[in-house]
Amino acid sequence: MRKTAVSIVGAIGAMALLAGCGTGGGGELTYDDSPLNEYMSAMWGGNLSPEEQEAQWAEQNRLREEAIAECMTDEGFEYIPVDSSGGIVITDEEDDPWKPDDRDWVAQYGYGMVNSPGMEEEMPVEEEGPVDPNQEYVESLSESEMQAYYEVLYGPEPPEEAYEDEDFDWDSWDRGCQQAGDEAVGDDSQALYESEEFKPLFTAIEEFYTSAQENEGMAELQQEWSSCMADAGHPGFETQMAAQESIIEKTNAFWEDYTDYENDPTETPEMQAIAEEEIELALADLDCREKTDFRQEELRIQFELEEQFIAEHKAELDALKAAAEQANE
Repeated sequence: MRKTAVSIVGAIGAMALLAGCGTGGGGELTYDDSPLNEYMSAMWGGNLSPEEQEAQWAEQNRLREEAIAECMTDEGFEYIPVDSSGGIVITDEEDDPWKPDDRDWVAQYGYGMVNSPGMEEEMPVEEEGPVDPNQEYVESLSESEMQAYYEVLYGPEPPEEAYEDEDFDWDSWDRGCQQAGDEAVGDDSQALYESEEFKPLFTAIEEFYTSAQENEGMAELQQEWSSCMADAGHPGFETQMAAQESIIEKTNAFWEDYTDYENDPTETPEMQAIAEEEIELALADLDCREKTDFRQEELRIQFELEEQFIAEHKAELDALKAAAEQANE
């Protein structure tokens, strides 16, 4: 994605994170009530049923793989289209293992940074995994031929500095026949992001999500939560997300120096100490969210701001939604 698309997606993701983490005080609002989400969800097929989404993804996979096969054949290699549509799984929200507003869950996992659902379970062993129809052919190639095969399929390996250079132009980097497959399918959402018609609207949306967190009502809510945390013995957090971010910073610092990959890192004294701190902090955070009705107030303020934004940009949003729905047909 280009910078504009990434910014918008990031802003929407942030909104989903703050609004979709549960209702805290047991209120009725959820992210599904977001007035603006009605428009933005159309960008990624939110107007389609799960069955229609699966059918759409299967068709896109077919077109992509056929284009890859044609490209590989033109380059002198054999390639059988891979059917990966069976791996699509649409999960139910009720089955979501992440419950950061459930007291029992928080008492066990905190924010889910050190320990998280599923870590205690052993990965199931499949008797027969998915079979790549090209595996036998690839294994029949010589080492040099195999290297050439993968370079044609995926493109040449980017230089090491590309992964550290924020300005590296990934859009123009040759991704081989995989790129041909992507181009055959196209990305209608990306096309909408990059269109001149909707560029002013996406700029306005990006600015809206940024300014929403600076709203007076939001600031007062954050201050109320922060004061509650200070009273509970956890001062210094100006925003609710800052508490979780403090644990993320500590786990990241741990991983920077960790080298003993043969043993379980969560059993080390250092990580155990972080886990204990995490749970204590997360429970205090939960208490303060409940005392301030944080989630519901956050959503109420956010949705009021969204309604104002929609009123100011109704014509542009309606045009975007119509274009997105047409692209998903």
